[in-house]
Amino acid sequence: MKSLTVIPDIHADLSRLHASLDAARGANVAFLGDFIDAGNSLDVPDDASVLRKVRSLVEQEGALAVMGNHELNAILFHRRDKKGAPLRRHSSKNVSQHASFLDNIGFATPAAIEWTEWFLNLPLWIERDGLRMVHACWDQTSIDVIRERRPDGRLRTEDLEEVALKQTNFAKAVEALTSGPEVLLPDDRWFFDNKKNRRCEVRLAWWKPQHGTWRDLALAVPDIQQLPDSPVAGAESIKIYGEDQEPVLVGHYKMKGEPRIEVGQAACLDYPDFRCVYHWSGERKLVQENLTKV
Repeated sequence: MKSLTVIPDIHADLSRLHASLDAARGANVAFLGDFIDAGNSLDVPDDASVLRKVRSLVEQEGALAVMGNHELNAILFHRRDKKGAPLRRHSSKNVSQHASFLDNIGFATPAAIEWTEWFLNLPLWIERDGLRMVHACWDQTSIDVIRERRPDGRLRTEDLEEVALKQTNFAKAVEALTSGPEVLLPDDRWFFDNKKNRRCEVRLAWWKPQHGTWRDLALAVPDIQQLPDSPVAGAESIKIYGEDQEPVLVGHYKMKGEPRIEVGQAACLDYPDFRCVYHWSGERKLVQENLTKV
């Protein structure tokens, strides 16, 4: 087994991609998805160059890559249902989230369709040599639901309308892996997310026991003071990732502070304020010394 360097969300940042690849030091590379759709802090997003480089690594050098929620959203944004309506609404919120891709590549252009077709080649999860990788959440029940229809973990065009509606078990399973579990806040509480959208449901750290407060366990909340400082309730449906399971790495959650390994079996590598990668060489427990800031 060769060593593997795992790279989290790139979000159209070409310099982040190159720095992360330099840090791989010749090891095999795996990506956790979300190659596109730059955040507001990036001066010169380059979705097209990032995609060309990643695709080359995957197709010519054997790099691994899973689908992120931004790739899934793009697939739906550029396609229509049987009645001609977009599979993903072209609301101001969704257009803003997808702005750098639209500026770089265009809406439903031949290039946009080609890239979103390529996204369908990306599996929703990867399990390799004792390491698991998924964009947002390793939920075995959801994986089993998807695997029953799609053993290779790859969506097909005929799945997309169902996935967009988010009503069936299959669609909900896809949502779980790409976006992670969410729980409704109590007492009509809400917060502003990173895009200043008002949200009433919060993502929780599914790799930690749900015994803390909302502020202890919430993910991707810019101002944690907006959440109640009371014990989490209503999270019974969240399956905690067990200590006896294979180690898993995810992106997606826009973690704050210094990059860190919180528990040995699961870690999020997505730290927008830092460039970091994880060098995995077969360990059964994730360790801080293998998490490298670039």
